[in-house]
Amino acid sequence: MSTPATAPVHALPPEAQIAEMLMGQLPARLINLAATLKLPDLLSDGPRTAEELAPLTGTHAPSLYRVMRTLASLGLFTEDDGHRFALRPLGAVLKSGTPSHAAAMVLGGEICTRSFDHLLYSVRTGKSGFEKSFGVPTFEWLAANPEQASLFNGTMIGFHGREPLAIAAAYDFSGFETIADVGGSTGNLLATVLSHHPAPRGILFDLPHVVAEAPAFLAQRGLSERIRIEAGSFFDSVPAGADAYILSHIIHDWNHEQCLAILNNCRRAMGPNARLLLAEMVLPEGDTFHAGKMLDMIMLAVPGGEERTASEYNTLLDEAGFRMSRVVPTESLVSLVEAVPR
Repeated sequence: MSTPATAPVHALPPEAQIAEMLMGQLPARLINLAATLKLPDLLSDGPRTAEELAPLTGTHAPSLYRVMRTLASLGLFTEDDGHRFALRPLGAVLKSGTPSHAAAMVLGGEICTRSFDHLLYSVRTGKSGFEKSFGVPTFEWLAANPEQASLFNGTMIGFHGREPLAIAAAYDFSGFETIADVGGSTGNLLATVLSHHPAPRGILFDLPHVVAEAPAFLAQRGLSERIRIEAGSFFDSVPAGADAYILSHIIHDWNHEQCLAILNNCRRAMGPNARLLLAEMVLPEGDTFHAGKMLDMIMLAVPGGEERTASEYNTLLDEAGFRMSRVVPTESLVSLVEAVPR
């Protein structure tokens, strides 16, 4: 993510700062519109005017021009003297099928948008705005909507793009024989770790509909022979016998009781010398700005989970029968919370 680790310093008066924050929602809406209309795809072969693009997008040409002019001011497009728009690198990442999965990240934002419509409900009740909007919990809805689930998988890769490399570089995985990625989706993190550490083998564990896309992804990464895929729910059990258990952005998705259920299943599967590694945005104490505090609002409104400080992780892990040994920072916004069974 490109979110800054510290809040920007403003010279504006307080009321102008508030106005600036309120206007901040407009770029997100416009970027979503560009991806929905597939404007980057339509410009991939060369510049076009709004009049040329309007019949291809089913839009009103003068209104489309105004949108594209604004997106050009944000750096996604550039406009020439003939009012033709061309792609800039920032807009090009929104083309379909790019490795960054940026388009999926943008288009998957509807889940957050509809959830935040009920943010007041979440604050008053502690319950998910997503469930209020969609009628079922987030992951239950994704299981019943495979196209959206695939989009969600791409969103996670795009949103956490730099994290796998940072995790692989920050922690020494070379001494493990088997690494289990619990709730590991299609295996992006596990594949990155194993690519940097040639000795260990891996177990990729997630729900059946989630790991369905994993074989093709792992084959593309050349790791099919080193990673065993297992399907199941971490609320029932997790694969036993690994030396390390990675849970990347899993614990933050669930409420306290559900987190304890997941962690208890991990502890039962682990040997006495195994390591538990939680990849999460560990929040700083006090007023310090951190992108994880914004992500915490998404956790509140969408799945009903939460981000935590190091002391809060220590308390949670202690209750689940673990001893938190250290927090390992990375070059990304996530840290690795390391723990061992007590």
